[in-house]
Amino acid sequence: MKYSIKHLKYYLLLWSTQSASALGSSMTSYALVLWLYMNSGSALKTAMLTICSYTPYVLMSIFAGALSDKWNKKRTMLVCDLFAAMTTAAAFILIKSDSLQPWHLYVINALNGLMNTVQQPASEVASTQLIPKEYYQKTSGLRSFSQSLNSLLTPVLATILFTFGGISAVMSIDLITFAAAFTVLLLFIHIPEPQSVEKSKETLLASAKAGLAWLRKNTLVLKLIFFLAGINLIASAHTAALPAMLLSKASGGKNVLGAVNFFAGAASLAGSMIASFAPAPKNRVRAICLSLFFAMSTENFLLAFADTPAVWYIGASMGWLLIPYMGANLDVIFRSTIPADMQGRVYSCRNTLQFFTIPIGYLSSGFLIDNISEPFMSQQSADSIFVSLFGMGKGSGAAMLFAVLGAAGVAVCTVFSAILRKEKA
Repeated sequence: MKYSIKHLKYYLLLWSTQSASALGSSMTSYALVLWLYMNSGSALKTAMLTICSYTPYVLMSIFAGALSDKWNKKRTMLVCDLFAAMTTAAAFILIKSDSLQPWHLYVINALNGLMNTVQQPASEVASTQLIPKEYYQKTSGLRSFSQSLNSLLTPVLATILFTFGGISAVMSIDLITFAAAFTVLLLFIHIPEPQSVEKSKETLLASAKAGLAWLRKNTLVLKLIFFLAGINLIASAHTAALPAMLLSKASGGKNVLGAVNFFAGAASLAGSMIASFAPAPKNRVRAICLSLFFAMSTENFLLAFADTPAVWYIGASMGWLLIPYMGANLDVIFRSTIPADMQGRVYSCRNTLQFFTIPIGYLSSGFLIDNISEPFMSQQSADSIFVSLFGMGKGSGAAMLFAVLGAAGVAVCTVFSAILRKEKA
Protein backbone atom coordinates (compact mmCIF):
# COMPACT_ATOMS: atom_id res chain seq x y z
CA MET A 1 0.00 0.00 0.00
CA LYS A 2 2.83 2.41 0.90
CA TYR A 3 4.52 1.51 -2.39
CA SER A 4 1.34 2.38 -4.29
CA ILE A 5 0.91 5.74 -2.55
CA LYS A 6 4.56 6.65 -3.12
CA HIS A 7 4.32 6.07 -6.87
CA LEU A 8 0.86 7.59 -7.24
CA LYS A 9 1.09 10.58 -4.86
CA TYR A 10 0.88 13.26 -7.55
CA TYR A 11 -1.90 11.48 -9.37
CA LEU A 12 -3.81 11.00 -6.10
CA LEU A 13 -3.46 14.69 -5.31
CA LEU A 14 -4.72 15.65 -8.76
CA TRP A 15 -7.51 13.07 -8.66
CA SER A 16 -8.82 14.09 -5.23
CA THR A 17 -8.92 17.84 -5.85
CA GLN A 18 -10.29 17.56 -9.38
CA SER A 19 -12.95 15.16 -8.07
CA ALA A 20 -14.04 17.71 -5.47
CA SER A 21 -14.28 20.36 -8.18
CA ALA A 22 -16.25 17.95 -10.37
CA LEU A 23 -18.69 17.43 -7.48
CA GLY A 24 -19.26 21.19 -7.29
CA SER A 25 -19.84 21.38 -11.04
CA SER A 26 -22.23 18.41 -10.95
CA MET A 27 -24.24 20.02 -8.19
CA THR A 28 -24.60 23.19 -10.24
CA SER A 29 -25.71 21.20 -13.30
CA TYR A 30 -28.24 19.27 -11.21
CA ALA A 31 -29.63 22.43 -9.61
CA LEU A 32 -29.98 24.08 -13.01
CA VAL A 33 -32.07 21.14 -14.24
CA LEU A 34 -34.36 21.52 -11.22
CA TRP A 35 -34.59 25.28 -11.68
CA LEU A 36 -35.35 25.15 -15.41
CA TYR A 37 -37.85 22.27 -15.35
CA MET A 38 -39.71 23.72 -12.37
CA ASN A 39 -39.92 27.09 -14.16
CA SER A 40 -40.73 25.81 -17.67
CA GLY A 41 -42.29 22.35 -17.30
CA SER A 42 -40.69 21.45 -20.64
CA ALA A 43 -38.54 18.36 -21.13
CA LEU A 44 -37.11 19.84 -24.34
CA LYS A 45 -36.10 23.18 -22.78
CA THR A 46 -34.42 21.31 -19.92
CA ALA A 47 -32.67 18.91 -22.29
CA MET A 48 -31.28 21.91 -24.17
CA LEU A 49 -28.93 22.51 -21.23
CA THR A 50 -27.03 19.32 -22.05
CA ILE A 51 -27.45 19.69 -25.80
CA CYS A 52 -25.70 23.07 -25.64
CA SER A 53 -22.90 21.53 -23.55
CA TYR A 54 -22.25 18.58 -25.83
CA THR A 55 -22.71 20.10 -29.28
CA PRO A 56 -19.46 22.15 -29.31
CA TYR A 57 -17.73 19.29 -27.52
CA VAL A 58 -18.67 16.86 -30.28
CA LEU A 59 -18.09 19.23 -33.20
CA MET A 60 -14.67 20.47 -32.07
CA SER A 61 -13.22 17.43 -30.28
CA ILE A 62 -11.58 16.00 -33.38
CA PHE A 63 -9.37 19.12 -33.61
CA ALA A 64 -9.06 19.76 -29.87
CA GLY A 65 -7.00 16.63 -29.35
CA ALA A 66 -4.48 17.82 -31.91
CA LEU A 67 -4.19 21.08 -29.99
CA SER A 68 -3.93 19.15 -26.74
CA ASP A 69 -1.02 17.10 -28.08
CA LYS A 70 0.78 20.31 -29.08
CA TRP A 71 0.04 22.35 -25.96
CA ASN A 72 1.38 21.98 -22.43
CA LYS A 73 -1.10 19.76 -20.57
CA LYS A 74 -0.97 21.55 -17.23
CA ARG A 75 -1.41 25.02 -18.71
CA THR A 76 -4.26 23.77 -20.89
CA MET A 77 -6.09 22.34 -17.88
CA LEU A 78 -5.58 25.52 -15.84
CA VAL A 79 -6.81 27.89 -18.57
CA CYS A 80 -9.87 25.77 -19.39
CA ASP A 81 -10.83 25.35 -15.73
CA LEU A 82 -10.43 29.07 -15.10
CA PHE A 83 -12.67 29.95 -18.05
CA ALA A 84 -15.34 27.49 -16.87
CA ALA A 85 -15.25 29.05 -13.39
CA MET A 86 -15.73 32.48 -14.94
CA THR A 87 -18.92 31.32 -16.68
CA THR A 88 -20.23 29.96 -13.38
CA ALA A 89 -19.44 33.29 -11.76
CA ALA A 90 -21.35 35.05 -14.55
CA ALA A 91 -24.40 32.85 -13.90
CA PHE A 92 -24.06 33.56 -10.17
CA ILE A 93 -24.17 37.32 -10.83
CA LEU A 94 -27.24 36.92 -13.05
CA ILE A 95 -28.96 34.91 -10.32
CA LYS A 96 -28.21 37.48 -7.63
CA SER A 97 -29.52 40.29 -9.86
CA ASP A 98 -32.66 38.25 -10.66
CA SER A 99 -31.82 38.43 -14.36
CA LEU A 100 -31.12 34.77 -15.21
CA GLN A 101 -32.95 33.51 -18.31
CA PRO A 102 -32.82 30.08 -19.99
CA TRP A 103 -30.89 31.46 -22.96
CA HIS A 104 -28.16 32.66 -20.59
CA LEU A 105 -27.72 29.10 -19.41
CA TYR A 106 -27.62 27.78 -22.96
CA VAL A 107 -24.81 30.19 -23.88
CA ILE A 108 -22.90 29.43 -20.68
CA ASN A 109 -23.22 25.68 -21.20
CA ALA A 110 -22.04 26.00 -24.80
CA LEU A 111 -18.94 27.90 -23.68
CA ASN A 112 -18.27 25.33 -20.96
CA GLY A 113 -18.64 22.56 -23.50
CA LEU A 114 -16.09 24.27 -25.74
CA MET A 115 -13.58 24.51 -22.88
CA ASN A 116 -14.18 20.91 -21.89
CA THR A 117 -13.43 19.92 -25.48
CA VAL A 118 -9.80 20.95 -25.03
CA GLN A 119 -9.47 20.20 -21.33
CA GLN A 120 -10.67 16.59 -21.43
CA PRO A 121 -8.01 15.09 -23.75
CA ALA A 122 -5.32 17.08 -21.91
CA SER A 123 -6.55 15.63 -18.63
CA GLU A 124 -6.56 12.09 -20.02
CA VAL A 125 -2.96 12.41 -21.18
CA ALA A 126 -1.93 14.04 -17.90
CA SER A 127 -3.36 11.09 -15.98
CA THR A 128 -1.51 8.62 -18.20
CA GLN A 129 1.75 10.49 -17.59
CA LEU A 130 1.28 10.36 -13.82
CA ILE A 131 0.23 6.70 -13.57
CA PRO A 132 2.64 3.73 -13.86
CA LYS A 133 1.23 1.18 -16.31
CA GLU A 134 0.76 -1.52 -13.65
CA TYR A 135 -1.73 0.74 -11.85
CA TYR A 136 -4.04 1.43 -14.81
CA GLN A 137 -6.92 -0.77 -13.61
CA LYS A 138 -6.67 0.34 -9.99
CA THR A 139 -6.66 4.03 -10.93
CA SER A 140 -9.54 3.43 -13.33
CA GLY A 141 -11.36 2.07 -10.32
CA LEU A 142 -10.46 5.22 -8.38
CA ARG A 143 -11.88 7.40 -11.13
CA SER A 144 -15.03 5.31 -11.11
CA PHE A 145 -15.13 5.64 -7.32
CA SER A 146 -14.98 9.44 -7.44
CA GLN A 147 -17.54 9.61 -10.24
CA SER A 148 -19.83 7.27 -8.32
CA LEU A 149 -19.37 9.19 -5.07
CA ASN A 150 -20.22 12.38 -6.93
CA SER A 151 -23.33 10.73 -8.37
CA LEU A 152 -24.26 9.66 -4.83
CA LEU A 153 -23.68 13.04 -3.19
CA THR A 154 -24.80 15.37 -5.99
CA PRO A 155 -28.60 14.93 -5.71
CA VAL A 156 -28.52 14.96 -1.91
CA LEU A 157 -26.29 18.00 -1.44
CA ALA A 158 -27.68 19.91 -4.43
CA THR A 159 -31.29 19.35 -3.30
CA ILE A 160 -30.53 20.46 0.27
CA LEU A 161 -28.64 23.56 -0.86
CA PHE A 162 -31.22 24.35 -3.56
CA THR A 163 -34.09 24.03 -1.07
CA PHE A 164 -32.60 26.15 1.69
CA GLY A 165 -30.23 28.50 -0.14
CA GLY A 166 -31.40 28.57 -3.73
CA ILE A 167 -29.31 27.98 -6.82
CA SER A 168 -26.80 30.67 -5.81
CA ALA A 169 -25.80 28.60 -2.77
CA VAL A 170 -25.03 25.64 -5.03
CA MET A 171 -22.92 27.82 -7.31
CA SER A 172 -20.98 29.18 -4.34
CA ILE A 173 -19.85 25.66 -3.40
CA ASP A 174 -18.90 25.07 -7.04
CA LEU A 175 -16.64 28.12 -7.07
CA ILE A 176 -15.01 27.19 -3.74
CA THR A 177 -14.12 23.67 -4.90
CA PHE A 178 -12.80 25.06 -8.17
CA ALA A 179 -10.49 27.46 -6.31
CA ALA A 180 -9.03 24.60 -4.24
CA ALA A 181 -8.42 22.36 -7.28
CA PHE A 182 -6.94 25.20 -9.34
CA THR A 183 -4.51 26.15 -6.56
CA VAL A 184 -3.29 22.58 -6.07
CA LEU A 185 -2.75 22.00 -9.77
CA LEU A 186 -0.99 25.35 -10.20
CA LEU A 187 1.38 25.07 -7.25
CA PHE A 188 1.92 21.43 -6.32
CA ILE A 189 1.65 19.16 -9.38
CA HIS A 190 4.18 18.73 -12.17
CA ILE A 191 2.88 16.95 -15.26
CA PRO A 192 5.60 15.61 -17.59
CA GLU A 193 4.98 16.00 -21.30
CA PRO A 194 4.93 12.90 -23.58
CA GLN A 195 7.99 12.67 -25.79
CA SER A 196 7.33 13.01 -29.51
CA VAL A 197 9.60 14.24 -32.27
CA GLU A 198 7.02 14.67 -35.00
CA LYS A 199 4.03 16.26 -33.32
CA SER A 200 5.33 19.83 -33.44
CA LYS A 201 5.79 19.52 -37.23
CA GLU A 202 2.20 18.49 -37.88
CA THR A 203 -0.49 20.94 -38.92
CA LEU A 204 -3.74 20.93 -36.98
CA LEU A 205 -5.57 19.09 -39.76
CA ALA A 206 -2.75 16.56 -40.15
CA SER A 207 -2.81 15.85 -36.41
CA ALA A 208 -6.56 15.22 -36.51
CA LYS A 209 -6.12 12.94 -39.52
CA ALA A 210 -3.39 11.05 -37.64
CA GLY A 211 -5.85 10.27 -34.85
CA LEU A 212 -8.45 8.99 -37.32
CA ALA A 213 -5.81 6.98 -39.21
CA TRP A 214 -4.73 5.30 -35.98
CA LEU A 215 -8.33 4.32 -35.22
CA ARG A 216 -8.85 2.86 -38.69
CA LYS A 217 -5.87 0.56 -38.13
CA ASN A 218 -7.05 -0.52 -34.67
CA THR A 219 -10.47 -1.98 -35.29
CA LEU A 220 -11.07 -3.22 -31.74
CA VAL A 221 -10.92 0.30 -30.32
CA LEU A 222 -13.05 1.62 -33.19
CA LYS A 223 -15.73 -1.06 -32.69
CA LEU A 224 -15.85 -0.32 -28.97
CA ILE A 225 -16.24 3.39 -29.70
CA PHE A 226 -19.23 2.78 -31.97
CA PHE A 227 -20.72 0.38 -29.42
CA LEU A 228 -20.52 3.10 -26.76
CA ALA A 229 -21.97 5.62 -29.22
CA GLY A 230 -25.10 3.49 -29.45
CA ILE A 231 -25.26 3.12 -25.67
CA ASN A 232 -24.77 6.87 -25.21
CA LEU A 233 -27.72 7.58 -27.51
CA ILE A 234 -29.99 5.51 -25.27
CA ALA A 235 -28.45 6.66 -21.99
CA SER A 236 -28.75 10.36 -22.87
CA ALA A 237 -32.39 9.93 -23.89
CA HIS A 238 -32.90 8.14 -20.56
CA THR A 239 -31.30 10.99 -18.60
CA ALA A 240 -33.42 13.61 -20.40
CA ALA A 241 -36.62 11.66 -19.70
CA LEU A 242 -35.91 11.03 -16.00
CA PRO A 243 -36.83 14.46 -14.57
CA ALA A 244 -39.73 14.73 -16.99
CA MET A 245 -41.25 11.58 -15.48
CA LEU A 246 -40.24 11.81 -11.83
CA LEU A 247 -40.97 15.51 -11.34
CA SER A 248 -44.39 15.13 -13.00
CA LYS A 249 -45.88 11.93 -11.60
CA ALA A 250 -48.02 12.07 -8.47
CA SER A 251 -45.82 9.42 -6.84
CA GLY A 252 -42.67 11.34 -7.77
CA GLY A 253 -41.37 14.82 -7.06
CA LYS A 254 -38.10 16.61 -6.34
CA ASN A 255 -37.20 14.35 -3.43
CA VAL A 256 -37.94 11.16 -5.37
CA LEU A 257 -35.78 12.36 -8.28
CA GLY A 258 -33.00 13.02 -5.80
CA ALA A 259 -33.47 9.58 -4.24
CA VAL A 260 -33.34 7.82 -7.62
CA ASN A 261 -30.09 9.59 -8.42
CA PHE A 262 -28.83 8.78 -4.93
CA PHE A 263 -29.43 5.04 -5.44
CA ALA A 264 -27.79 5.21 -8.86
CA GLY A 265 -24.78 6.83 -7.22
CA ALA A 266 -24.74 4.27 -4.41
CA ALA A 267 -24.79 1.43 -6.93
CA SER A 268 -22.02 3.09 -8.91
CA LEU A 269 -20.01 3.44 -5.71
CA ALA A 270 -20.39 -0.28 -5.04
CA GLY A 271 -19.50 -0.96 -8.66
CA SER A 272 -16.36 1.14 -8.40
CA MET A 273 -15.23 -1.01 -5.48
CA ILE A 274 -15.76 -4.06 -7.66
CA ALA A 275 -13.72 -2.40 -10.42
CA SER A 276 -10.92 -1.50 -8.02
CA PHE A 277 -10.49 -4.89 -6.35
CA ALA A 278 -11.69 -7.42 -8.94
CA PRO A 279 -8.97 -9.39 -10.72
CA ALA A 280 -8.44 -8.66 -14.39
CA PRO A 281 -11.02 -10.61 -16.46
CA LYS A 282 -9.82 -13.13 -19.00
CA ASN A 283 -11.60 -11.19 -21.72
CA ARG A 284 -12.17 -7.47 -21.11
CA VAL A 285 -14.33 -7.10 -24.23
CA ARG A 286 -16.74 -9.75 -22.98
CA ALA A 287 -16.83 -8.08 -19.56
CA ILE A 288 -17.81 -4.79 -21.22
CA CYS A 289 -20.58 -6.40 -23.27
CA LEU A 290 -22.10 -8.31 -20.34
CA SER A 291 -22.01 -5.28 -18.03
CA LEU A 292 -23.83 -3.08 -20.54
CA PHE A 293 -26.39 -5.77 -21.36
CA PHE A 294 -27.27 -6.08 -17.67
CA ALA A 295 -27.67 -2.30 -17.35
CA MET A 296 -29.76 -1.89 -20.49
CA SER A 297 -32.07 -4.83 -19.75
CA THR A 298 -33.09 -3.74 -16.24
CA GLU A 299 -33.42 -0.06 -15.32
CA ASN A 300 -35.43 1.29 -18.25
CA PHE A 301 -38.09 -1.42 -17.98
CA LEU A 302 -38.47 -0.99 -14.21
CA LEU A 303 -38.87 2.76 -14.65
CA ALA A 304 -41.37 2.27 -17.48
CA PHE A 305 -43.77 -0.22 -15.93
CA ALA A 306 -43.63 0.68 -12.22
CA ASP A 307 -45.36 3.55 -10.45
CA THR A 308 -43.70 3.02 -7.09
CA PRO A 309 -40.56 4.85 -5.92
CA ALA A 310 -39.16 1.69 -4.30
CA VAL A 311 -39.11 -0.10 -7.67
CA TRP A 312 -37.52 2.94 -9.32
CA TYR A 313 -34.76 2.84 -6.69
CA ILE A 314 -34.13 -0.83 -7.45
CA GLY A 315 -34.04 -0.09 -11.17
CA ALA A 316 -31.53 2.73 -10.74
CA SER A 317 -29.34 0.46 -8.61
CA MET A 318 -29.39 -2.37 -11.15
CA GLY A 319 -28.77 -0.02 -14.06
CA TRP A 320 -25.63 1.51 -12.57
CA LEU A 321 -24.05 -1.31 -10.56
CA LEU A 322 -21.74 -2.63 -13.30
CA ILE A 323 -21.10 0.60 -15.21
CA PRO A 324 -17.86 1.40 -13.29
CA TYR A 325 -16.59 -2.13 -13.95
CA MET A 326 -17.36 -1.68 -17.63
CA GLY A 327 -15.66 1.71 -17.66
CA ALA A 328 -12.53 0.41 -15.92
CA ASN A 329 -12.08 -2.37 -18.48
CA LEU A 330 -12.70 0.03 -21.36
CA ASP A 331 -10.18 2.47 -19.90
CA VAL A 332 -7.50 -0.22 -19.56
CA ILE A 333 -7.98 -1.26 -23.19
CA PHE A 334 -7.64 2.34 -24.38
CA ARG A 335 -4.66 3.31 -22.23
CA SER A 336 -2.81 0.05 -22.95
CA THR A 337 -3.43 0.21 -26.69
CA ILE A 338 -3.02 3.90 -27.57
CA PRO A 339 0.57 5.29 -27.47
CA ALA A 340 0.98 8.17 -24.98
CA ASP A 341 2.06 10.69 -27.63
CA MET A 342 -1.03 9.82 -29.71
CA GLN A 343 -3.58 9.79 -26.89
CA GLY A 344 -4.66 13.42 -27.20
CA ARG A 345 -5.44 13.00 -30.89
CA VAL A 346 -7.04 9.57 -30.55
CA TYR A 347 -9.09 10.49 -27.48
CA SER A 348 -10.39 13.58 -29.26
CA CYS A 349 -11.47 11.50 -32.25
CA ARG A 350 -13.01 9.07 -29.77
CA ASN A 351 -14.92 11.95 -28.17
CA THR A 352 -16.44 13.00 -31.49
CA LEU A 353 -17.34 9.47 -32.60
CA GLN A 354 -18.48 8.14 -29.22
CA PHE A 355 -20.29 11.18 -27.85
CA PHE A 356 -21.95 12.71 -30.95
CA THR A 357 -25.07 10.68 -30.10
CA ILE A 358 -25.51 12.38 -26.71
CA PRO A 359 -27.00 15.69 -27.94
CA ILE A 360 -29.08 13.68 -30.42
CA GLY A 361 -30.41 11.55 -27.55
CA TYR A 362 -31.28 14.56 -25.41
CA LEU A 363 -32.91 16.41 -28.30
CA SER A 364 -34.89 13.37 -29.44
CA SER A 365 -36.06 12.52 -25.93
CA GLY A 366 -37.19 16.06 -25.14
CA PHE A 367 -38.99 16.39 -28.48
CA LEU A 368 -40.67 12.99 -28.24
CA ILE A 369 -41.90 13.59 -24.70
CA ASP A 370 -43.25 17.11 -25.30
CA ASN A 371 -44.75 16.51 -28.76
CA ILE A 372 -45.56 12.82 -29.14
CA SER A 373 -45.64 10.54 -26.10
CA GLU A 374 -47.20 12.94 -23.57
CA PRO A 375 -49.92 14.17 -25.99
CA PHE A 376 -50.56 10.53 -26.98
CA MET A 377 -50.95 9.39 -23.38
CA SER A 378 -53.19 12.37 -22.52
CA GLN A 379 -55.70 11.14 -25.13
CA GLN A 380 -55.96 7.60 -23.73
CA SER A 381 -59.04 6.47 -21.84
CA ALA A 382 -58.78 5.01 -18.35
CA ASP A 383 -59.27 1.45 -19.65
CA SER A 384 -56.56 1.76 -22.33
CA ILE A 385 -53.78 -0.83 -22.32
CA PHE A 386 -51.27 2.03 -22.44
CA VAL A 387 -52.70 3.49 -19.23
CA SER A 388 -52.47 0.10 -17.54
CA LEU A 389 -48.82 -0.13 -18.56
CA PHE A 390 -47.60 3.44 -18.07
CA GLY A 391 -50.16 5.17 -15.85
CA MET A 392 -52.18 8.35 -16.36
CA GLY A 393 -51.40 12.05 -16.36
CA LYS A 394 -48.24 14.02 -16.99
CA GLY A 395 -45.18 11.79 -16.82
CA SER A 396 -46.85 8.73 -18.36
CA GLY A 397 -45.48 9.67 -21.78
CA ALA A 398 -41.95 9.67 -20.40
CA ALA A 399 -42.65 6.24 -18.85
CA MET A 400 -43.67 4.94 -22.29
CA LEU A 401 -40.41 6.25 -23.73
CA PHE A 402 -38.46 4.30 -21.11
CA ALA A 403 -39.98 1.07 -22.43
CA VAL A 404 -38.82 1.94 -25.94
CA LEU A 405 -35.35 2.78 -24.65
CA GLY A 406 -35.14 -0.55 -22.81
CA ALA A 407 -35.91 -2.50 -25.98
CA ALA A 408 -33.43 -0.40 -27.97
CA GLY A 409 -30.70 -0.95 -25.36
CA VAL A 410 -31.11 -4.71 -25.45
CA ALA A 411 -30.97 -4.64 -29.26
CA VAL A 412 -27.76 -2.55 -29.34
CA CYS A 413 -26.02 -4.84 -26.83
CA THR A 414 -27.08 -7.97 -28.70
CA VAL A 415 -25.83 -6.69 -32.06
CA PHE A 416 -22.46 -5.46 -30.80
CA SER A 417 -21.89 -8.53 -28.64
CA ALA A 418 -22.11 -10.56 -31.84
CA ILE A 419 -19.76 -8.16 -33.67
CA LEU A 420 -17.20 -8.25 -30.86
CA ARG A 421 -17.49 -11.96 -30.05
CA LYS A 422 -14.12 -12.88 -31.57
CA GLU A 423 -12.25 -9.91 -30.11
CA LYS A 424 -9.99 -10.38 -27.10
CA ALA A 425 -8.24 -7.81 -24.91
